[in-house]
Amino acid sequence: MSATPPPGPANGTTAPDGAATGLTLIVPTLDSHQLLARLVNSLQRQSWPHWRVLFIDGPSGAEHRGWLEALCHRDHRFTWQPQDPALPGIFGAMNQGFRAAPPEHWLLFWGSDDWAPSRTVLEAAMEATGQGARGARPPDLVVCSGRYAAKGPDGATRLGRRTAFSSCRAFRTSLFLGSTPPHQATLIGPGARRHLDHFAEPFRLSADLDYFLRLSRCRDLTAVQLDLELVHMGEGGASGQQTGRRLEEVTLAYRRAFGWLWALPFGLRYVRRLWSRRPGAGRRRKPAGQAR
Repeated sequence: MSATPPPGPANGTTAPDGAATGLTLIVPTLDSHQLLARLVNSLQRQSWPHWRVLFIDGPSGAEHRGWLEALCHRDHRFTWQPQDPALPGIFGAMNQGFRAAPPEHWLLFWGSDDWAPSRTVLEAAMEATGQGARGARPPDLVVCSGRYAAKGPDGATRLGRRTAFSSCRAFRTSLFLGSTPPHQATLIGPGARRHLDHFAEPFRLSADLDYFLRLSRCRDLTAVQLDLELVHMGEGGASGQQTGRRLEEVTLAYRRAFGWLWALPFGLRYVRRLWSRRPGAGRRRKPAGQAR
């Protein structure tokens, strides 16, 4: 059964006067239009409507492409591009989005099965992009949290474990202690993009970890952390089915970043993962929009 794209916005979408930056969400797709309606609806109901979405579509079929065309025609905040064959895979599509988005925009990378959990999350996140002392430059990253979701036996969506960045103020130190920002819940600002504007080869599954590790070498990097559940994320994905390759890539990323000390962040990363999966972990939702 084909899915019908949601209708366009009821109100105008011109950003307010004086808006210095925008937000572009990059969403790689591949015959995933049946999943996209929830993502689209969650964005169209946002209290802050000045976002844009760029779909980078792999070699999808005619039904999916027709769905994208219809959506983009109805709501011009959505656009799409065919994926460049020279940039294969999910992170290749994300790199294409890096290049295509306006340089002054903040970036957010979501999957087809991700969605905004409430109508105010983008407003709260974008407010944080201007944090800092008067006259100071804005942060380079705004790091929020997310929560995984999956269908239960009855077909209903059930929320699972929370994923968040455990910050100890120094961004690189936090990475060394095994914590990693969830890329779906991390806004990448123009400053970070000027420092580093691509995910690296040969990573197919852990390029986001490698990106944050390389970015952390920038001494003037600033990151703001919010107690905000920005995104709900589908549990599926190739990375969960390719454990061996993921472990190899995580090892490579930590070796490149920390040399012979790589085993410490590697071990702490998976201790944190096991701890987050304990019964009842992360069930309490923290208040939205509170910086720390």
